[in-house]
Amino acid sequence: MSVTDSVSVLAEGTFEEQVQELVNYLVRTQSDEERAASIRPVQEALTTAEGQKSLSEDEQRRQKIFSMIILAIKGLGRGQEKEIEGFFNLIYAHLFSLFSPSSPEAKQLTDTLLKVISSAPSDQTSIKYRILSNLFDSLPRNSSLRLSVYNTILSIAVADNSINALHLSQWEVSSEDKSAFLQHIVDAYAKSIIASALRIPSIFEFDTLFKLDAVVANKDHELFALLQVFLNDGLSEFKAWETSHPGALGQHVPMRQTTIQISIVHSWNEKFDFLPLASLGFKNIGTNLSYTKIAEAIQVDVSEVEKWVIDGKSLSAGLLSGKLSQNTQTLHIIRPTARSFEREQWQALEQCLLAWKSGLSSVLDVVASAKRQGGHVSQTITAVAAKFIHICV
Repeated sequence: MSVTDSVSVLAEGTFEEQVQELVNYLVRTQSDEERAASIRPVQEALTTAEGQKSLSEDEQRRQKIFSMIILAIKGLGRGQEKEIEGFFNLIYAHLFSLFSPSSPEAKQLTDTLLKVISSAPSDQTSIKYRILSNLFDSLPRNSSLRLSVYNTILSIAVADNSINALHLSQWEVSSEDKSAFLQHIVDAYAKSIIASALRIPSIFEFDTLFKLDAVVANKDHELFALLQVFLNDGLSEFKAWETSHPGALGQHVPMRQTTIQISIVHSWNEKFDFLPLASLGFKNIGTNLSYTKIAEAIQVDVSEVEKWVIDGKSLSAGLLSGKLSQNTQTLHIIRPTARSFEREQWQALEQCLLAWKSGLSSVLDVVASAKRQGGHVSQTITAVAAKFIHICV
């Protein structure tokens, strides 16, 4: 059973009666004609035809009816705040009894509710916070929907310039303590961002993180030092960091099971193994890298290079585009990915462009010469082009 925080919902009556109560709340401000038109589809859906399963036995029909009500909600409604809160608490109770919080339907309906609540007028801000807090508490503590709800609360607070609405105004603490608390949240998120970027297998570009003030503000943290290693350094520096921070990788894995921790910590090491080869490839664009140089960079035996490059997925990860040659024991670098793009990388790009310019000039010279001689020079052009075509791709 999923653990949630406590939200009291005092509702009596059958499903049909509670649905009618919700509908009556929604149409209370409508004209008689509009009210009749709004109620009719729900009443028809509630009616059980002859031979049809009863509503209590037909969960799909209950889900359909409830979805109709969610789509009919266009605002918070008008009434006492206690009425508004009670209406939405009853909505939450039906939502998570009819749909699993992890289901796509629950996410879709929750997103619909969040849009309606967040777009309510500013004079209803206080009740918006309350019903969103109740929605947050109605969800299991491990539900991914809690992030959506919390982001909505935070967005409202920022838009209304009312960050104190996040319960800070209710605390008897100084402004300095409030600021320190908010800074603690920012720092925690920054560290989480760094850890996620280092851990997620598909992320290999880290320089954009250094443009985030919250990340740079944590420059004294061990994860920031590791981020710098991932961005610029090699295996020796990575192993030195591991030695000077024993057990640190395991501390930043958001799972408690030891076997899973070992697996994920291994993936951090495996992910880093790709990066030195990417750097080496960027410095040797268009050339043939010997297995010996590759072995030195990734610190494996020469006999393991070919298997490591293929099985290690450094090519399929998108870090390199190249061709292995068993005969020459080389890896021809066609297109590498830069780990960062600073002065050194700009200089390498300039050299590539100059090489292209020089190569194209050679082809133009051959073409001009061929025109003067009136001969067939397709083979000559191919030979000249082959000298530079792989320099930069």
